[in-house]
Amino acid sequence: MRQLGNLLILGGVIAVLAGLAARYGLFSWFGNLPGDIRRVGGRSALFIPITSMAVASVVLTVLVNLLARFFRG
Repeated sequence: MRQLGNLLILGGVIAVLAGLAARYGLFSWFGNLPGDIRRVGGRSALFIPITSMAVASVVLTVLVNLLARFFRG
């Protein structure tokens, strides 16, 4: 049960840090990378952040693996 508590605290700290990063514009690159699709028409818009999601996926995979190694001990 103690390990679950530590995991929840860590998740909260990560959420707060991500919120602060978003508030101060550290995610302004998201959706503006080459390879992201953006089409705007008269009454519609299409936005597909392919490259941004690939970068986010790699970063999150690395972070989760590092956290797994840290908690596994």
